Amino acid sequence: MLGNAVSGDGSGRRALILVENLSVPFDRRVWQECTTLRDAGWEVHVICPRGEKRDTEPEALIEGVRIHRYPLRAATGGPAGYLREYGSALWHTARLARKVGPVHVVHACNPPDLLFLAARWLRQRGARFVFDQHDLVPELYLSRFDRGKDLLYRAVCALERRTYRAADIVLATNESYRDVAVRRGGKRPEDVFVVRSAPAIERFQPVPPEEELKRGKPHLLCYLGVMGPQDGVDYALRALAKLRDELGRTDWHAVFVGSGDAFDAMVALSRRLGLSEQVQFTGRVPDADLVRYLSTADVCLSPDPRNPLNDVSTMNKVLEYMAMGRPIVSFDLKEARVSAGEAAVYAAADDEAEFAGLIAGLLDDPEKRARMGKIGQERIGGQLSWRNSQASLLAAYAAACGPYRSGKRQRS
Repeated sequence: MLGNAVSGDGSGRRALILVENLSVPFDRRVWQECTTLRDAGWEVHVICPRGEKRDTEPEALIEGVRIHRYPLRAATGGPAGYLREYGSALWHTARLARKVGPVHVVHACNPPDLLFLAARWLRQRGARFVFDQHDLVPELYLSRFDRGKDLLYRAVCALERRTYRAADIVLATNESYRDVAVRRGGKRPEDVFVVRSAPAIERFQPVPPEEELKRGKPHLLCYLGVMGPQDGVDYALRALAKLRDELGRTDWHAVFVGSGDAFDAMVALSRRLGLSEQVQFTGRVPDADLVRYLSTADVCLSPDPRNPLNDVSTMNKVLEYMAMGRPIVSFDLKEARVSAGEAAVYAAADDEAEFAGLIAGLLDDPEKRARMGKIGQERIGGQLSWRNSQASLLAAYAAACGPYRSGKRQRS
C-alpha cells in the first residue's frame, strides 16, 4: 500500500489516468494533463485504447509518460454496439490497472461513466479518485440517439450518479459542467475544479496562406473537428447550399477536416446538395496540413446545433480557430459565447439561412475578420490559456491528496 499523498506536488507519487474515448497522446487534453503532472513531479501512467493509424503500440514511454494500450473495436449499430464496446474497454482497463499496481491518484476521463468500476481495486488500496468529466453523458445520449428519456437514458443517469458519488474530486471543462456536478451530482463546490481544455499553442502557429488551397476561389471556409450525428456538419452543408443558391455566392471553396461515424453520410449529403465541386472532405490530416488550411481560411465554421449537450459544452474547434486568429460563425450556444466572445458571430440556434448570411457578411468585411481574429488570439493567450488550466489541475490534485475528502478520513 502506498504512503499518503499530501499535496498536488508529485514528489515521486504515481497517477494513473484512464481514457476510453481516444488514444493517447492523440487525446490532446489528456496529454496536456499528463505532461503538466509529469512536470510537477508525478510518475504518470495512462491506460487507453490503441489508435488505428497512430498510437498503435501496446505499450510506450513517451516524454516520461508510460502508456498502456488495449485493442478496441469502435461501436456500430446504436446503443447495443456501445454496450459491447464499453464492456470490452472496462475489462481491458481493469486488467491493465492491476498490472500498473497501486497508485496515489486514479484519474478517469469520461465517456463512458463506467470507469469508476475499473478504478475500484485501486481505490481500495488507498488511491484517491479524480473524475475528469469531458462530456455530460445523459445529455450526450439525448442529443445523439434521439430516443428520449427511455430505460437506457435512466441507466446512464444512474451511472453518472455512481461516478459522482465515488469521486473525491471532479474536474469540469467549464462552469456549466461544474454547475451540473454540484446541482445534479451533489458534489461540494470546493470539490469541483474547472480545468478548461485549451489548444497547445505550439501546435497552432500560423504559416503564410497558400492560395492553391482555395481551388481557384477568392475565399476559403474551414470546418475542423469530429463528424458525429450531434456535431452539425449537416447544418453547415445546408447553410453552404443556401449561401450558393439563395445568396448567389460561389466565390468560396470549403474544406472539412476531420472524421467520425457520420463522415460517409456527410460526404453523401454534400453530393445530394450539389456541393461536390466546392466542398472538400480531407479526413484526419497531419498537424502541418491542418495548420496550412487554418492559416489560409477566411472564415471558420462552428455549426453545432442547439441540443442538451452542445449548449453547455466547450467546443475544441472554436478554441483552435481562435488560436489561429480565425473569425468564426457559430450558432448561438451558451458556452460558445463564453469561449469565443466577440471572436465569433452568432446565428439564431439552428437557423441555416442566418448562418449562411453571416458567412457572406464576413467574406465581404476583411477588416472585421482581422479584428475578430485578433480578439480570439488574445483570449487564448489570456483568460483561456492552458497556464490557467494547469494551475487548476494541480490545485485539484492537491485537494484530492489532502487529509480529508467528503467528510472521510484520509485513506492510507
